[in-house]
Amino acid sequence: MASGLEETLSRLLLPDNNTIKQATLQLKELFKDPNIVPGLCQILASSQSAQVRQLAAVLLRRKVQKGRHWRALPETVCQNIRENILQLLLQEPEKFVRNSIAQVVATVAKHDLPKNQWPQLFQFILLYTKSQNSAEREVGTFVLYSVAAAAAEQLKPHLVSMLQLLNEVVHDSENRQVPYYAIRTITEVIFFIGDDEVVRANTLKFIQNVIPRMLQVVQELIPVDEDQACELLEVFDEMLECEVSIIVPHIKTTLEFCLQVASRTDLGDGIRVKAMSFVASLIRLKKKAFLKHQMVEPVLSVLFPIMCAGSEEDEDEEEIDDAECRMPSMYAPQVIDTMAIHLPPDKVIPNVIKLVEPNITSESPSHRRASFLSLAVVVEGCADYIKNRHLHALLQCVVKGLNDPDPTVRNAALFALGQFCEHLQPEITTFASELLPLLFQYLSKASQEAEKNPRGLTKSYYALETFCENLDKDILPYLPTLMEHMLTTLKSANSTRAKELAISAIGATANSAKSLLKPYFADIIEQFKPYLAPHSEAGGLSEEDMRKLQIQTLDTLSVIARSIGEETFAPIAKECADFGMGLLNSVDDPDLRRCVYGLFAALSVIMKNEISPYLEVLVTFMMGSLKSTEGVQTHYKEDEDQVAIFNEEDLCDEEDISAEDGDEDEDDEDQKIQGISVKNEFLDEKEDACTSLGELAGNTGAAFFPYLEQSFKEVLEMIEYPAPGVKKSAIAAVGQMCICVHKANQELQSAETQTALTNMLSAVVLKLLAVMGEDIDSLVVMSAIDTLYEMLDKIGHPVIQVQGISDAILTRMKEVFTHQLACQDQDTEEDDEEAEFDGMLIESAGDVLPAMAKLLGGPTFMPFFTSFLTDLQKRLKETSSVAERSFSIGTIAEIIQASGNAVVPFLQKLYPLFMKLVKDADDEVCSNAVFGLGCLCTSCGDHLTSHYPEILKTLHEVMTKTSNERVHDNVCAATCRMIMASKTSLPLNQVLPSVLQCLPLKEDFEENKTVFDCLCQLYLSGEQEILQHIPRLLTVVAQVVGTDQVKQDTQTLLINFVKDLHAKFPAEFQTVQASLSPDQTARLQTCLEYTNGAS
Repeated sequence: MASGLEETLSRLLLPDNNTIKQATLQLKELFKDPNIVPGLCQILASSQSAQVRQLAAVLLRRKVQKGRHWRALPETVCQNIRENILQLLLQEPEKFVRNSIAQVVATVAKHDLPKNQWPQLFQFILLYTKSQNSAEREVGTFVLYSVAAAAAEQLKPHLVSMLQLLNEVVHDSENRQVPYYAIRTITEVIFFIGDDEVVRANTLKFIQNVIPRMLQVVQELIPVDEDQACELLEVFDEMLECEVSIIVPHIKTTLEFCLQVASRTDLGDGIRVKAMSFVASLIRLKKKAFLKHQMVEPVLSVLFPIMCAGSEEDEDEEEIDDAECRMPSMYAPQVIDTMAIHLPPDKVIPNVIKLVEPNITSESPSHRRASFLSLAVVVEGCADYIKNRHLHALLQCVVKGLNDPDPTVRNAALFALGQFCEHLQPEITTFASELLPLLFQYLSKASQEAEKNPRGLTKSYYALETFCENLDKDILPYLPTLMEHMLTTLKSANSTRAKELAISAIGATANSAKSLLKPYFADIIEQFKPYLAPHSEAGGLSEEDMRKLQIQTLDTLSVIARSIGEETFAPIAKECADFGMGLLNSVDDPDLRRCVYGLFAALSVIMKNEISPYLEVLVTFMMGSLKSTEGVQTHYKEDEDQVAIFNEEDLCDEEDISAEDGDEDEDDEDQKIQGISVKNEFLDEKEDACTSLGELAGNTGAAFFPYLEQSFKEVLEMIEYPAPGVKKSAIAAVGQMCICVHKANQELQSAETQTALTNMLSAVVLKLLAVMGEDIDSLVVMSAIDTLYEMLDKIGHPVIQVQGISDAILTRMKEVFTHQLACQDQDTEEDDEEAEFDGMLIESAGDVLPAMAKLLGGPTFMPFFTSFLTDLQKRLKETSSVAERSFSIGTIAEIIQASGNAVVPFLQKLYPLFMKLVKDADDEVCSNAVFGLGCLCTSCGDHLTSHYPEILKTLHEVMTKTSNERVHDNVCAATCRMIMASKTSLPLNQVLPSVLQCLPLKEDFEENKTVFDCLCQLYLSGEQEILQHIPRLLTVVAQVVGTDQVKQDTQTLLINFVKDLHAKFPAEFQTVQASLSPDQTARLQTCLEYTNGAS
């Protein structure tokens, strides 16, 4: 057989397709021969052609790759392979063939190691790794590495002895390949060190002691083989991800080494980025150790020159936030961004400013550009710190950059301004009158220079969009200028990019303007029509350009549908739905599908159950998007024995498709996979499919029920998807689906909906708690906590009716406060400063506490409150940030409000706390403390009345100290709470005029309920003091009734009050009405004509 087989293999290597096809067919027949394995072994041992020997090794491994195939071979054949394969490896002169033979060794080892059927293998490895001959030592470590790469799990029982051996051979100084393979082996097995405490105890020191040598090996390899050096750096990433305690004693040394590598401009991009990625991972996973070694300044001093060495042309290749960044100049800003997100802002911002200040006025454009990029990337993670300390100064600095003579610097300044606009809300909107004229001016200039400086146009629109998106009604003075520019661009611009940006900016404007956009609606739709029509009607645009404009138009239409008002958009809603459905059925494009899903989600807000005719097709497409593996790319470990001359799958025996050994087959495949990536557009499609399914369920109610079970099952599974964005969307969507079923259950009260709700809640809450505990992405965890809060708030008691779930929820929240989650640095101690993102996670958990207190009831919640109060008080120190103090006192206040008189036992602890913080220098902290003080008065009733004089005096001082309108509103509401708690305990004749003087409320409209509940109670009880102020009270009511400043229950209260007042005090009513504006008079008249006011 061997001679015929060798001839067939030789023909497979010929450069002729027909010959290869014929040889493949012959090989398929030969593969059915039971002697194929011995035949391949014989060729491997005797062929004179290295290429044929390699191909034989490839096919041999293929034949024994699956465990059942190996076990099906005669024992004599298996034993022959065990006895001879190592000798073949030794005698093989060609390296590429040796590599393929080593893969066979590793595959056989994987099958034999569990039952110790190949003791000769370890004898061989031990003998050769300790040989006096350096070439033999290389073979020994290479075989060990090959086995570890293919069968790491099977080596677990031998881990301690193996690491002892590697600890010796890594010091080989004669043959650099020996320590290279030793370190690669450690990289493969390090994952298993933490699996077993005994193994961990016996191996930790071995690896810790060898880290300095590892760094030395990498250092020595860099000038010889940069790629190999880069591969060895992977071991430090594995330590961080799998068993971080290994590297802790050597963190500073390793960091300094990586910074040295990153700073070397004579090295290739790959190894420099790899070194920087270790720095970023360390900051993310061990921030306390990073700060302990005071590495912020050294890291920045290395990263900044790297950024200076980059150019704007690099952005053509990669985005700054691209996770797969391959250029040092583009990766460096990512590391600074990581520092800003994961480190305390007072450790980052002063150092960044210190670095930027001298460089922002440098004569070198590259230094000025790098300065603005540095400011841009720190804003997201340190937003509160910048808003409270540096906003005006940094904004002035960035605005100056807009006038820089160098266009690349201007573009970087625009990017920074866009980041400021996006992340420094709402404070930055107070600069609208200064910034918007500048942005208009720059946009006009950028539009004229679009061909010469296309990035300037893109970044101008980015800054304008992010600023306008959050202006709300304050956009009105600028709306004509904005819309004129964008509509003119759509009508006259030749550039597809300019039109695309203008359409996007209309969406951002609509987000703020809402109904104020109505005058422009018809013109907008007219300009959109060419992109909502068949290609032939689109003015000769290329298919690619047409697709870009269609995608952006659909996105913007969705925003307008949500914001402009139902009555305005409803006439074209069906037309938009028909168009979206037509696109789904005719165009296969993930971006377009994503936009259509978003459009239907927006249309469901308007159309409600009228959208039901589209749901079957729509949900079918969405299910397809969620299940699709399109865009998934599997990256395999570099496999030197792969010969791409024919499809190896053609040689699979039919029995391969059997279910037997299925898990083992998957393991075989998993061993070869290095990683999996998904193209961004397919991730976005899955993300938007989840989001839209959640919205459709929430907006269409019963019409969605036929699709609910399938949708819920698929979306729930997407919570396990590896991409954080998809996870977050899936988490939010399952929450919305639960809320949808809860609403239906309230309406229908059927056993079917009750059972569905119970089952869904049980699955979702347990899944959310698991995500919170296990996921390493803090934004995903935050999404899970926020979704749980929304379910507690909107569904209520059914959420906590699962047995033991209340304790589980509060235990998880406690873990958030004590930094015990997988996404938190568990080395953090009580007094450690936090990154702002860490604080945001704790704030999300804080929202859950009052919701749980409300559902459980004060008496049941109080034992938990004892523990949480300690955690919250730790964040109320004078050294705590404004955000921490504001959050903590606000959370305590909301718990008091939810718990009622159960908080009386805590009065002695809480009263001094609130009295201290109402005097806080920060208005937000003060405002929250005033709110809490009022809630304490309500909850503690007569237990606190003896302190009323002191409280009133303090509140008066607060009113005179600050002009902040929210503080004034909260003082007014707190006073009303005191009146309702015990009106006889304070001088109404002095207090009521002060309350009325504060009205109408200016900012905190939530407190309108408290204020008007109090005043109407006094009025209905016939309190003489309030009757003296009827004209003033009616004037205030006329200003707020019928507006969005009061909710429905308060509207009803005020309508009844107006009617009663008109009946009992007609003269006073007429006098006040005569003094009001026409709008206010009309509101009062509407109240009198309202027939269901008492309902």
